[in-house]
Formats: sequence, C-alpha cells, structure tokens
Amino acid sequence: MPRRSLHYGWIVAAVTFLVLLVGAGIRATPGVLIVPLEHEFGWSDATISGAVAINILLYGLIGPFAVAVMERFGLRRTVCVSLFLLTIGIALTALMRAPWQLMLLWGVVVGSGTGMIALVLGATIANRWFVHHRGLVLGLLTASSATGQLVFLPLLASLAVHLGWRSVSFTVAAVTLALIPLAALLLRDRPSDLGLPPYGGTIIEPNVIGLQNPATRAILALRDGMKSRDFWLLSGTFFVCGASTSGLIGTHLIPACIDHGIPEVSAAGLLAMMGIFDFFGTTGSGWLTDRVDSRLLLFWYYGLRGLSLIYLPFSFRYSFYGLSLFTVFYGLDWIATVPPTVRLAEKSFGKENAALMFGWIAAAHQIGGAFAAWAAGYLRTETGSYLSAFISAGLICLLAALLVPFIGAGRPGRGRTSPVGPERLAIEGAIE
Repeated sequence: MPRRSLHYGWIVAAVTFLVLLVGAGIRATPGVLIVPLEHEFGWSDATISGAVAINILLYGLIGPFAVAVMERFGLRRTVCVSLFLLTIGIALTALMRAPWQLMLLWGVVVGSGTGMIALVLGATIANRWFVHHRGLVLGLLTASSATGQLVFLPLLASLAVHLGWRSVSFTVAAVTLALIPLAALLLRDRPSDLGLPPYGGTIIEPNVIGLQNPATRAILALRDGMKSRDFWLLSGTFFVCGASTSGLIGTHLIPACIDHGIPEVSAAGLLAMMGIFDFFGTTGSGWLTDRVDSRLLLFWYYGLRGLSLIYLPFSFRYSFYGLSLFTVFYGLDWIATVPPTVRLAEKSFGKENAALMFGWIAAAHQIGGAFAAWAAGYLRTETGSYLSAFISAGLICLLAALLVPFIGAGRPGRGRTSPVGPERLAIEGAIE
C-alpha cells in the first residue's frame, strides 16, 4: 500500500498553535504585573485595570479587521508583522514611568498586536485547511490559550518575584521575537498555494484575493450581520464569555488570591492548573461540536460557569484547597464555548463568512472582557473586595445559558444572512 504523507494543514495548525500559545502568554501577563506595578509606582488597581481593559477591547475590535487583512495581504505576512509589533511594544514596557505609557504600550500597542493573532486566526486556519475534524482542530487551537497560561504564568510569576517585573517584559518579548522566523518559514495562506485540497476535501479551492479595502470588507459584513437575530444572540452570549474569563478571572484572580493571603506564585499556579484542565475541556468541546448540537453544549457551558463563579468567593474560606476545586470545575469550561460558537456562526452566515463574522462576535467577547477588567478593579478599589464582581459574573452566565436555545430557533434557514464575501469584493474592485 502507498504510504500516506502528512497533510500540510497539520503543520500549519501546529505553527498556529504556537503563535496562539505565545499570544495567550502575552495576554496573561497583566495578572502577574498588577501587584508589582502597584508597589513600585503607587498606581491604583483601577488605573492598571484601565490599561488592561484597553488591551482586551482592542484585542477584540481588531479581530474582524484582521480577518479582512489576512484575506487581502496574506495570512503569513499578517502574522509576522503582528509578532514584530508585539515584540517592540512589550520590550518598551520595561522603560515606562507614567500611567499614560502603560495605556499606550500595553493598552494600545500590545492590544492591537494580540488582536491580529486572536481566536479569529484559529477559526481562519480551521476553515481554510480542514474539512474533516474541523471542530477538533478549532478546539485544539483554542486550547492553546490555556496552554499559554500553563507554560508562561508560573515562570513569569517567579521572574516577577525574584528578578523584578521588568524581567517579565524582556522574557516575553524575546519569546515573541524568536517565533517570527518559524512563522515566516512554515506558514502558508491556503492549501491551494501548495496545490492541495483542504484536509478531508477533494477539490482544490481557488485562492481569491479581495481587492476592496479590508476595513470596507469588515464594516459591510458587520452591517449585514446586525440584521440577524442570531448575530445579536451570539454576540451577547460571547460578551458574557469574555466578561467571565479574560476580563475577570484572567486579570483579577491573582490579586484576589493575594487579598486572601495566597502568595502570587501559588495563585499563578492555580491559573496554570486551570490551563491544564481547559486544554482537555476545550479540545473535548471541539470533538463534541462535530457530533452534538452546539446550542446544547453552550447551555451547559454557561450554566456550569455561572455556578462556579457564584461558588468562588466562598472557596477562599478553604484557602488554596477550596480554590483548587474551583480551578478544576472552571478550567474545564474556560473557553470551551469557542468551537460551538464558531459552528453556529458558520450555520448562520455560511462557511466563507464564518471567520469574519466570528471576528465581530469575538469583538463582543473582548468588550465584555474589557468591561469586566475595569469594573472588577473599580469594585475592588471602592469596596476592598471582589465579592460583588464574582457574584454578578455568575448571574449573567446563568442568563446567557437561558438565551442560547433561541439561537437559530423558529426559522428553517436559521436566519442566514449573506455578508459581503471576498469573491464579491474582488469583482467589485475589478469593476471600479
């Protein structure tokens, strides 16, 4: 029998996994820096959380434009430029002395750079390179965010404690810089660049490049998407996802632990443990998405997440061991919502528009994260506790679980709209 060779899509997926892993490590870094920055500069938690909120907001808002830029200028070029931008922005944070510099560097520069290598990159790779196992691949790529926490957080927390917070900036910048040659060498835009069909496919899909401005492409897609009830339901529930993960737990769990006498390195270890369980939870979610109704999955994900957040404030009574139970329960559910949300976006808007529309849905995720990052910091500053932040987040997760069953309900075509695709834009550009 002829020996079957490895499809190049798996190599592209592996490199993308590393890119998303490093991006996750970058996004997790503020959780390590909040307390050191408070001690050295006297900045309040609310001030630092404001920079984190800008970072999270831009991370989401850049996403849909990043998809359009990838369609116009190529995936490999976009990723390499983004990694270079991140290297510069992160390295310069070691020189900052004023809050506005934190806002500019970590908020604007790093937020924009991570937005270009956000979850929309994983959705783009899965849709372009895979027909079979698309949900599983998306689950693996999404799980890289959890693995980023696992790899980076304990090391970064240890560096911050023993060598100072500036060593954290230099270390993350060096790792990001080292990834650029690998991405330039191995990433490819589409299977057709190598004369291949997608994995599991039989047809070599043409590589159509849109000639329209990427911003126009993204805005027109948003305009058409906003006419769909499914878009609002998916965006609303994903807003809750962002508020309850990266905005709240990813940013504030370590300071909350320190408030209760748990050392910073131990608290970072909890997030790393959460990353281990989320890797399996999100990968399993991708596998289930290929087999189970995505609405049913999301109902359980948001419901269990809400219950775990309501439990969190009471877990501090049992110190590190009570938090370990929360970590396992919450970690399995951390970003397991992504594969079924992408699948629902594909069913609502079509395969050719799934990544771009998910980009706008993910923007709602980051708006939620930005709001929660700021609001939780504000509540802690005003009340001295995260209690109200954790309880509120749990309640809105339960509300999201109740909204999920209405996605695509009552309409045979699931309310599909047709945002402007790259093929139509190419034709329009040629006419112009």
